Amino acid sequence: MAAAVWTDRGRRAVTVAGTVTRARSSHTALKSQYDALVIGGGEICLQLGRKAAYLQKGGLMTAVLERRHVLGGAAVSEEIFPGFRFSRCSYLLSLLRPHIYKDLELKKHGLKVYMRDPHAFTPMLEEGVKGVPPRSLTLGSDLAMNQMEIGKFSQKDAKAFPEFVEHLEKLAGAIHPLLDAPPVDIPGVTTGSLRMRLSAAKTLTPIIKCGLKLGRNIPDFYEIITAPIMKILNRWFESEPLRATLATDAVIGAMTSPSNPGSGYVLLHHVMGELEKEKGAWGYVEGGMGGVSQAIASAARSYGVDIFTEKDVRQVLVGLDGATKGVVLKDGTEIHSKVVLSNATPYVTFKNLTPQAVLSPEFIKTVEQIDYTSPVTKINVAVDKLPNFLASPTPDGKPGPHHQCSIHLNCESVEVLETAYKEAMNGRPSVRPMLEMTIPSVLDPTLAPPGCHVVSLFTQFTPYHIDGREWTDQDREAFADTVIDWVEQYAPGFKKSVVGRDILAPPDLERIFGLTGGNIFHGSMSLDQLYLARPLPFLSDYRSPVKGLYLCGSGCHPGGGVMGSPGWNAALTVMADLKRR
Repeated sequence: MAAAVWTDRGRRAVTVAGTVTRARSSHTALKSQYDALVIGGGEICLQLGRKAAYLQKGGLMTAVLERRHVLGGAAVSEEIFPGFRFSRCSYLLSLLRPHIYKDLELKKHGLKVYMRDPHAFTPMLEEGVKGVPPRSLTLGSDLAMNQMEIGKFSQKDAKAFPEFVEHLEKLAGAIHPLLDAPPVDIPGVTTGSLRMRLSAAKTLTPIIKCGLKLGRNIPDFYEIITAPIMKILNRWFESEPLRATLATDAVIGAMTSPSNPGSGYVLLHHVMGELEKEKGAWGYVEGGMGGVSQAIASAARSYGVDIFTEKDVRQVLVGLDGATKGVVLKDGTEIHSKVVLSNATPYVTFKNLTPQAVLSPEFIKTVEQIDYTSPVTKINVAVDKLPNFLASPTPDGKPGPHHQCSIHLNCESVEVLETAYKEAMNGRPSVRPMLEMTIPSVLDPTLAPPGCHVVSLFTQFTPYHIDGREWTDQDREAFADTVIDWVEQYAPGFKKSVVGRDILAPPDLERIFGLTGGNIFHGSMSLDQLYLARPLPFLSDYRSPVKGLYLCGSGCHPGGGVMGSPGWNAALTVMADLKRR
């Protein structure tokens, strides 16, 4: 049976049947002793059960403790309005590492993905000429189609586009060895006995592989991770719609502009994904993103992991010897374990869950300086008919190829994105926000009643505080009105089709999903917070100052969105440490 909860403004929200693990808790009693405890049931950490099985016959006895009623962290499916199932926070799948997908046999455990092709649609807000609809730009896997679409704006750009894609894929492919392994063990390589140094030297292998793959492209790689993306896009292209469409992937989820240094890496981060062996592909999970979490949870259970919801951890237990002893829940229940892995953000882990007395003031101050700035307000909208875009009309109400895409609105020019960013930096929500619209129900009929659809609006730029004060319900509704008014200009009739909306400003993303600052990556993906410096320069190996306490979430290398890698790498680290004990 579906479980009911109440939303922030009193609406009744029903969680999708099949995404709640409450039933598991009723069949498996919470034990007082485990070998490993995982705080937070985000999709990233659940594969620990698989890796634990390699350590000893039967594996580490592991439990996952999720504070919410639904498992999955940000990757959850919730029926916010009767009959409408939403990927309430995370909404697309791509950066799930292939070896984890295969190793956990996720298809066997129920994961089904709808591939999208084409994948990007940018309609223009302009008057049509002589009865012809406004122009639009549609991109997919068909190179010839892409060139034809780009050619509507620039033949020069159409000719250059294939080489640009090949260039990006080459750079992104070279990074893959770094995603699937912990960062270089600098202390191990530089200190200790010769035997220890030689052992630590193995951690150099991924970065050597990366360098060899890059070869002569190392300068290009250095440029794209340090330069403003516009410096690169301006070199390749001249048409504004193409540059703006590509620039959106350089700022998505990040409080930055296409003209800021480092925005190039965010673009690379979003093209390095892979789905069903297709490079750079993003897809919709059947039943919503909770389907990913449920498939991974099912795999973890098959290896003996106990998974519980509504188990809110109050604090990590630390013994007199300075080592982790387990956790205590908010209801006072103590659960003991050899190790604790936190899927929470580094800030929540060390400021809220770890006893402050066991951490140095210097360490706490450094944790407080991690950047969690977020520009995102997520709006989930239930509609009673399919949006009909002026630039690609479908008057019969049937989905066109463009409806399955990420639909970029207010992306006609880079100047629009720059202005939206500056408004948020000045403490106000953008008056013409950057919008990424997705309509997964055009491919997945399980999400909405017949003839109806679920619409995800991933919007930027909105500040955490408005003119230095907290968001109010009036602020949320006013911003949602602004967003819907803009959609209405591209797709007349959209406003009247809305039957419900769920508005999640940065503080709501923080409170509901535990995303500090509302940041979807568990910390900004800026150069000072990547690889050896993620989340901090001395904290990049998943270990913490407290013996037995580890980080395993997106706040670790390789960062937000790379599903599986942080937890996988953390599990490797845990097992290596336990073997040495």
